[in-house]
Amino acid sequence: MRNRKLGITARTAVIAALGGAVLAACGLTSGSPMVDDVKPGTVGKGLPLKGVDLTVTSKEFTEQLILGAIMGIAFEAAGADVLDRTGIQGSIGAREAVKGGDADAMYEYTGTAWITYQGNTEPITDPHKQWQAVRDADLKNGVTWLEPATLNNTYALAMNRSNASKYRTRTLSDVAALSKSDPKAVSLCVESEFASREDGLPGMQKEYGMKVPSSNITKMDTGIIYTQASKGSCTYGEVFTTDGRIKAMDLTTMEDDKHFFPNYNAAPEINSKSLKEHPEMAEVLAPITKKLNNKVARDLNSKVDVDGEDPHEVAKDWLIEEGFVKE
Repeated sequence: MRNRKLGITARTAVIAALGGAVLAACGLTSGSPMVDDVKPGTVGKGLPLKGVDLTVTSKEFTEQLILGAIMGIAFEAAGADVLDRTGIQGSIGAREAVKGGDADAMYEYTGTAWITYQGNTEPITDPHKQWQAVRDADLKNGVTWLEPATLNNTYALAMNRSNASKYRTRTLSDVAALSKSDPKAVSLCVESEFASREDGLPGMQKEYGMKVPSSNITKMDTGIIYTQASKGSCTYGEVFTTDGRIKAMDLTTMEDDKHFFPNYNAAPEINSKSLKEHPEMAEVLAPITKKLNNKVARDLNSKVDVDGEDPHEVAKDWLIEEGFVKE
């Protein structure tokens, strides 16, 4: 299960169950210093964070580990001493660390905040307005959101090239039409969570008028979905739009033409007190965030998930290649 998002119906129960114990349960008291030998490139000139102690955090999946490392290394290049608390299991733990001041900053997703943390049920279609709404609502929680990236790690359905040529579906509306005209043609491989989420399979079928019988829906772990979709064992697999395996396995994603799935744009989420004390964090991160898009994310994620590289080194190499930092 990908912990970047929690189902709306489960949100209240999860928060109640975790309560004040969430920080201890997620191990947020641990961490190790980042010791990268990096210098300012196009960011961090003049060492604006020299002598400042900062803690960065992230969730535990590949993209979050990379984004957490990108943030921490950038702060290092600007002169900060950075404590690495990336890789926290689940969305709630990392979020509470930033909100409570146990961590200074992380990259978070706008849709996660809007639905999971702020309790809304209807996503905002326009990505920038979604970010603005999240930013405005979180100010009272002691959390400040910086400008978002175009990187949007949301849901999609994907199929292999053979099936794409055979069925010629390009949008979810096309998939819905196929499910009615040729019900046996549409089989789905999905995660258990997606199968029950309001912003997952039930809502998608309702929005698009899609009719897929339960016998044509198979629940499985995330990684297996990509493999099965690639083999054609299921016509469509539930995927994440920035996953590197989409490119590596030559999968074709279906356009969400009715904009059903929420926008999950990545943006720096910073403890407001920390940002007030060290506003330089914003100027360090701004050009980096602006560079992050779905292609960049897929390429970086692929280096980890497909090529087996270390997330921290992938992040560092990218920052050096882009000229943001120097060795």
